[in-house]
Order: sequence, then C-alpha cells, then structure tokens
Amino acid sequence: MEEIRSVADALCKVLEDDKAEDLILVELQGKSSLADFMIIASGRSGRHVAALATHVAEEVKKLTGRKPSVEGMPNADWVLIDTGDVIVHLFRPEVREFYNLEKIWVSDKPVHRASPA
Repeated sequence: MEEIRSVADALCKVLEDDKAEDLILVELQGKSSLADFMIIASGRSGRHVAALATHVAEEVKKLTGRKPSVEGMPNADWVLIDTGDVIVHLFRPEVREFYNLEKIWVSDKPVHRASPA
C-alpha cells in the first residue's frame, strides 16, 4: 500500500507543478475495489487538461513501467487516467462542477487538498 501511496503522491506533485487547480486525493480503501486512490483536479482549459493528462501518463510509465489507460483525450473536457491502483480524473472546471465526483466519493473520509502554488 505504501508503494501505491507514493505513486499517488508523485502524480499529485506532477499536477501541482503543472498548475492543476483544486487538486484532491481521495483514499478509496474500504469504499471501492476499483482502485486504492483517486485524484481529482481541474485544468483551466481543454488544452491545459490535455497537457496535464499527457504529463501524468508519462509519469505513470516512468514510475510503474506500465502504460496507463487514458480516456477522453480528443475533447479533453474530462480525461480519465487509470493506472490500476490510482485513478486520475482531470476536468475543465464547468465539467467538473456538473459531474461533482467529490460529492460521490468524498462523503466521510478526510481528503488531502493540495496547497495552492
């Protein structure tokens, strides 16, 4: 679990460095068998979301040796990156507000909110 946490933390760092907005890290242990962690963040535009997704996917490959599954790149409104153990959701702000994943997944456990740059 510690190794998976270090991957999630490294991906959060990449997103922080690339100026992702409203970054949160959600522990999914005990909530879902889909993954151990979920990262939710926003980009300022479709181009920013696509750049964030590309960089995260490259970092996953470096960290794990596996290419992640990436969905949603053509429009880059909502890009999902699935590493197996960590799921990353990247949104344009209005799309994130519409789907409101935080309401679904962040009901009872504390969430790590990345500090503003």
